[in-house]
Amino acid sequence: MRIVVTGGAGFIGSHLTERLLHDGHHVIVVDNLLTGHRANLADVLDHPRLAFVELDVTASWAPVDDVTGGAVDRVFHLACPASPVHYQKTPVATVSTNVIGTLHALQFALRHDARLLLTSTSEVYGDPEVHPQPESYAGNVNCVGPRACYDEGKRVAETLCFDFHRQHNVEVRVARVFNTIGARMAPDDGRVVSNFAIQALQGEPLTVYGDGAQTRSFCAVSDLIDGLLLLMESNEMGPINLGNDVEVSIRELADEVRRVLDVDVDIVHLPLPQDDPARRCPDLQLAQNKLHHHPRVGWQDALRETVESLRRRR
Repeated sequence: MRIVVTGGAGFIGSHLTERLLHDGHHVIVVDNLLTGHRANLADVLDHPRLAFVELDVTASWAPVDDVTGGAVDRVFHLACPASPVHYQKTPVATVSTNVIGTLHALQFALRHDARLLLTSTSEVYGDPEVHPQPESYAGNVNCVGPRACYDEGKRVAETLCFDFHRQHNVEVRVARVFNTIGARMAPDDGRVVSNFAIQALQGEPLTVYGDGAQTRSFCAVSDLIDGLLLLMESNEMGPINLGNDVEVSIRELADEVRRVLDVDVDIVHLPLPQDDPARRCPDLQLAQNKLHHHPRVGWQDALRETVESLRRRR
């Protein structure tokens, strides 16, 4: 197939691009390199079935039309700053990417009669009052807070997908992606795993916000890619949670990072950021029942791969 991947030079997008090429598809990567990097695609940039279009998805997609030559089968729409450091630094660009960029991606899919998959996020659940979080939960989101450009932006992006399906019969798939880790995570993305790893590698204390009792669940990027591909080719529109449902406290994560790197550094505690979720763990029943998707990589193994990748990139 001929497949467009927006955000294809990012952490998740680059892994997806490699998998699609491996599976024999033609891939057009669309990325403005705001948070993505060509280096993430270093192993495939010269691949004969890969085309790279440097483009902001909020701009005209005419260059993408030119490259595809009018034939597109699938669109994986991943483009958007995804770490709090990046999206809070560029909130207007972030919400524009989620709304205008998604509108453009859907219009492109409509023109080409292509199926589109949106990578939404667990952040649509906000600071959840239901645990674990099922897809039926409407969330607890602060629509005017510093995270709203991402949280609410993704909620609107989901709305656009289902409205395009209802109004224009565009085939859509919506994945709600939970915390994902693995090789090629950016050292400066501000997420907890990369923060801990870089601090430990530099011999600095690990910064834990709050008491460290808040939880997250960490999915290996290879497992996430499996889920995205299964969802795209399924008959399920979603939204469907994709992630790992093993819950880990931030304090437990800090201890594991110190163990993996064999370092003896302190832990310092700082106040919790505004709207930081206290618990985050997906209900994966839909993914298991509808997609027959089960995470295969344990979080400790995924963490080890991530830390080793960050060690090499220093």
